[in-house]
Amino acid sequence: MTGRRRWSTEEILDTAAELLRTGDAESFSVRRLAAALGTDSSSLYRHFRNKTELLRAVADRILLASMDGYRPEGDWKQRVTALALRLREAFGEQLQLAAVWGRYGSGGTGSRMAMEELLQALRASGLPDEEVPVHYHRIVILLVSLISSEAGISTIAPKEYEQGMEQFRVTVLGADPERFPALAHFARDIRPLGVERRVAFEEILAAHLAQIEARLP
Repeated sequence: MTGRRRWSTEEILDTAAELLRTGDAESFSVRRLAAALGTDSSSLYRHFRNKTELLRAVADRILLASMDGYRPEGDWKQRVTALALRLREAFGEQLQLAAVWGRYGSGGTGSRMAMEELLQALRASGLPDEEVPVHYHRIVILLVSLISSEAGISTIAPKEYEQGMEQFRVTVLGADPERFPALAHFARDIRPLGVERRVAFEEILAAHLAQIEARLP
């Protein structure tokens, strides 16, 4: 009798990533992954202790891919910005995995590489060592929040997006000027969340880095 095929860790992660491209973290399960591989869940638990650990490993592969070929260039702000844009681009091609990253985080070589570069860049800024971890944490929260929220908007179906846009127009342009005077005043200049997100991403990051620069000795 032929034994059941043993899948490698990389093959398991490949299949998990494909399931997440066509689904989401909520509907994803180890059982569904095992069915896609033609095996049982117990065989996958030899590689990963639970679903969360598996999802973190999938997210880490995106980080690892984003760091492939990366070479630090420029001053500390340019390095942080370059790293941030690489992460945004990498997860932008794997929208469902950006949501996974935002919810579960990651762990592994890719995560270490991104952490190392960000910490080195902040240290190169001239910040005292005791302040580097604080600003590192704030930047990571900023990047994860921006990238995962952008992915959430990008995965909305066209019909749902149009419905959301119509609701936005009704909410903003239809505001009662007596009850919502500021909203009525700025209504025609307020943009929906999905508009010019790359520009907003870069401006928000630049503003945060400028705040750090202002604190330097």
